[in-house]
Amino acid sequence: MRIGFSVPVSGSWATPENMRRIARRADELGYHGVWTFQRLLYPVGNPMGPVYRSVHDPVVALAYLAGVTERVRLGVAVLNLPFVSPVLMAKQLASLQEVSGGRLDVGLGLGWLPEEFAASGVPMERRGRRGEEYVGLLRRLWTEDVVEHKGEFYEVPRSHQDPKPATPPPVMLGGTARVALERAGRIADGWISSSRADLDTIDQQIAIVKEAARRAGRDPGALRFVVRGVTRVRPSEEGPLTGSYDKIRRDVEALEAKGVTEVFHDLNFDPEIGNPEADPRDSMRRAEEALEALAPAGR
Repeated sequence: MRIGFSVPVSGSWATPENMRRIARRADELGYHGVWTFQRLLYPVGNPMGPVYRSVHDPVVALAYLAGVTERVRLGVAVLNLPFVSPVLMAKQLASLQEVSGGRLDVGLGLGWLPEEFAASGVPMERRGRRGEEYVGLLRRLWTEDVVEHKGEFYEVPRSHQDPKPATPPPVMLGGTARVALERAGRIADGWISSSRADLDTIDQQIAIVKEAARRAGRDPGALRFVVRGVTRVRPSEEGPLTGSYDKIRRDVEALEAKGVTEVFHDLNFDPEIGNPEADPRDSMRRAEEALEALAPAGR
């Protein structure tokens, strides 16, 4: 089991200094990766909750952290692919892969907030078909000398796009519907669960992804299964990844038994931390304590 930790990207504690402190310490402690997420808009009156109210751009944050860390991988879970062209995303991620020394982990999603689609000028319909074309085009842009493409959603005139990454970053897909899970098994390097995933039954979703990989002639054992661990240190409360540090560590072990290959602890989704109204000093105190307590064994 690989253990990661999310850097401060949401709420009052999400400052450049705090991002740097968490990422550098995670690097020192032997965490496998540090993670970010994306939110473009917070529509007025939407009941999404405080975690989404103030969120830094994940690609910019990871580019910053690439320059202040040495070993730890840099992940985003997830970038919603409909909101930018595949040519622009391929260029940005290729550059980030290079400046980080090949440490990038890319999670892609299809989006779910209507207002973000409206503001981006793209329809919500046929997101799945768009996503399949998009992922294939990303990989071509990262590996082929000349790319020419005319598909249902995107067109690229016969062109070069350089520099290419020495090693293309792995691409994992999000999604919870069966068709999304099967898509991850057919075309992606793995699957990333959402913040609302039912961790008690996650083995059932993993099984769907693996079966789709088998049917596509792929090796299901090569896929990564990453859980965004909505972690809440609350000794008096119960729930998945909620409770004392011992309880949270046991929950991680249980996830490994269900087929999860990686968990990253995300305190941004704790409303007492990833909140514009939270005390940033207290949030950092709690996060740094958790970072030490939940560090990978054998570091």
